[in-house]
Amino acid sequence: MTDLPTQKSGAEAVNEPVSGSIPPKAFLEVRDLKVHFPTDDGLVKSVNGLSFQLEKGKTLGIVGESGSGKSVTSLAIMGLHRVGQYGRSKARISGEIWLDGKELLTAPADDVRRLRGREAAMIFQDPLSALHPYFTIGQQLTEAYRIYHDVPKKEARKRAVEMLDRVGIPQPDKRVDDYAHQFSGGMRQRVMIAMSLINNPELLIADEPTTALDVTVQAQILDLIRDLQKEFGSAVIIITHDLGVVAELADDILVMYGGRCIERGPAEKVFYEPQHPYTWGLLGSMPRLDRDRSERLNPVKGSPPSLINVPSGCAFHPRCPYAGLTEGASETVVPELTEVGERHHAACHLRKADRERIWTEEIAPKL
Repeated sequence: MTDLPTQKSGAEAVNEPVSGSIPPKAFLEVRDLKVHFPTDDGLVKSVNGLSFQLEKGKTLGIVGESGSGKSVTSLAIMGLHRVGQYGRSKARISGEIWLDGKELLTAPADDVRRLRGREAAMIFQDPLSALHPYFTIGQQLTEAYRIYHDVPKKEARKRAVEMLDRVGIPQPDKRVDDYAHQFSGGMRQRVMIAMSLINNPELLIADEPTTALDVTVQAQILDLIRDLQKEFGSAVIIITHDLGVVAELADDILVMYGGRCIERGPAEKVFYEPQHPYTWGLLGSMPRLDRDRSERLNPVKGSPPSLINVPSGCAFHPRCPYAGLTEGASETVVPELTEVGERHHAACHLRKADRERIWTEEIAPKL
């Protein structure tokens, strides 16, 4: 594939979408998104042709190993690749991102900035680094609210206390004056959720929201996100490497590998009728509490691919135990994402009969 054109600077620092594109009916639609980063070692193809849709009130889980392109996708949706050092971004971006009928990649930077926090908000992976250490939690929450609401500080502070109470912070009227370092990891994550929801956004992106939290706190955070979604009716994207997290929340699952989507479909289909060997590997490496297991978990063998030198053909083929059944197609031809069931798609060269046999006889009995 040829390199993408160099990105422009300033408000024009994006590539234009395909001419004549039609606004989608879905609340969020990503079309053929590519995010590449030029480096001294070569072009890093972090996201390399990703497409998906998400309706309001629904939750999409994006899963995959570290380096598969999950977080880069979320930052592209939020428009956070657009400004870098000296006001320019090194990212080369193409494709289309439609949010509520507005195309974000070609929108002026000021318009995208106004969308952040009001129509789309993000819970970052590390709340300690995302929260400012020199300002109180209350100051940060009130600032986030007053950007979009012309209200006195007193009213904004009242809203901040209300949101802290909604996310389960004890004594919110007192803790609102504390600093980030005075909160535990779970409480900092609750503060981030409060900040992201303070303006009632229609899209919420949670990037690894339970990383480094103990299992009890993880369950509380996931319950909180689920309850708040029902209350606000937001569309939610959960980004994680933990299939157990998306099993709790997601209506649909998108599996990423090497910057591409390799399987996408309803959660039940992806969990109980997976069609890609990489998805089989992820399921096999997930601990189960609902049944006895006498065997050790089986990790996916090998390492994730370099995004500078992505393997030819199917990027997963160097790690795939079934690549030999494709008559060489896995090594030479990039598989298309094709329909394998109702609303269920997979990018795999294995024949349908082979996939069904392997899943039924070899994979499913071990899970």
